Amino acid sequence: MKVLLTLPPGVHDLEVYKVTGITAPPLGLAYIAAVLEREGHKVKIIDTPTLRMSIDAWIQEVKSWSPDIIGFSILTPIAPKAYVAAKKIKEEISDVILVAGGQHPTFMLSEALDNGFDIVVRGEGEITMSELVKGIEKYGYDPERLREIAGIAFRDSTGRIVVTRERPLIDDLDKIPWPARHLLPMDRYTLFGKKIRVAHVMASRGCPYGCIYCTTSYYWGRRIRFRSPENVADEIEFLVDKYNVEHVVFTDDELTASRRFVYGFVEEMKKRGLDIGFACGARINHMDREFMRFLYENGCVALYFGVESGTQRILDKMGKMISLDQIRRVFQWKRELGGFATASFILGFPWESIDDMKRTVDFAIEIDPDYAQFTVLTPYPGTPLFDYAMRYGLIEDWNWEHYTTLRPVMRGFRFTREQLAKMLKYAYRRFFIRTAFILRELKAGRLKDIIGIIAREAASILIDKLRGLLGGKRASEA
Repeated sequence: MKVLLTLPPGVHDLEVYKVTGITAPPLGLAYIAAVLEREGHKVKIIDTPTLRMSIDAWIQEVKSWSPDIIGFSILTPIAPKAYVAAKKIKEEISDVILVAGGQHPTFMLSEALDNGFDIVVRGEGEITMSELVKGIEKYGYDPERLREIAGIAFRDSTGRIVVTRERPLIDDLDKIPWPARHLLPMDRYTLFGKKIRVAHVMASRGCPYGCIYCTTSYYWGRRIRFRSPENVADEIEFLVDKYNVEHVVFTDDELTASRRFVYGFVEEMKKRGLDIGFACGARINHMDREFMRFLYENGCVALYFGVESGTQRILDKMGKMISLDQIRRVFQWKRELGGFATASFILGFPWESIDDMKRTVDFAIEIDPDYAQFTVLTPYPGTPLFDYAMRYGLIEDWNWEHYTTLRPVMRGFRFTREQLAKMLKYAYRRFFIRTAFILRELKAGRLKDIIGIIAREAASILIDKLRGLLGGKRASEA
């Protein structure tokens, strides 16, 4: 079969891509492509945001390749673009089979099936997509045969939606081939708008914690599954040889959930003589001083912690299972050890007041991470938060393109969306427009990169503040 895997066209114009200056490879599509290639199918990937591809250019590219099946990877903010593309490509190639996968269609399957898609792949997609393509190759689009495939949804001959049995999670992730990066524009990926030699690597899937706002536990499962350290190190060694990568970014939410993996991975990297820096997500309650020291002394150049709130009551209600004192200790250790760490904070939990949000900003300044990421709480389909917001009528904006964590789409019990938007600007201004922070970033040579990714309003004020500190010198010259 000829299988085209794609992100929706036109998404490079969306806020979620414009703000960060980051383009990263679609590893999910590349994993599925690797499985399909191993089974002898012809596969093409179109990474539309990286290629900045319009819908007209995308349609021409698809038509020129003439696929039997097109598989879309769809997150919530890009769903509307996917639906437009699905309907338009059906007008051009009426017999092509359209498959929707990813977090949004998994939880909004009827919406996807109502908007041009023939089949939805629910959850982890490698084995499901393999069986689906094999079945279509053998029997064509046969609704009765589709019933035998676990983990999908489709409409039967009467138009009723059929949801097949659940697909078990893949226990041994080492059995999945490495992503088919040869199908990706590997020379086009950027960070802060700069081309970089960084590899994105997935070492694990799943999360046992189930925070109310996060889709990870509900999409990848409530248990964490790790690849073997040997397999991950083999992949990185290949990436160094093939693409000359200098750093690795782990896409896992919680790489530090398994010290056994981390210690084994470091040992494997040393065995191979690979002096590669890596950045990873970490959890506050997985950290102690000695483990943090081990990470920083063995290649970890950045840790990313989900702190989220400066009020214990809010942390407890979101299911975070960490304490303010634990957070303070971790960032004290970071300062003592001289490492780099980012902290994320979420504003706008339904039970918060404006004063609660201000306390979160004050707490961010108190623990003083190297970089703070502030976002607004967003009710993604599939999370307990989405169900809660629906039950209490809190969602006021149903345009999925606004579900970027940068624009409020729901109110709280004691604040409006307009107030929350102002609080996000307040947070960035308050944290970043500090003389001590600006001087620290100037000394570290990071200031221009920070300006590139913080909120536009804060960046503008930061530049003005910097000019004052430098006696009128332009920030671009700093």
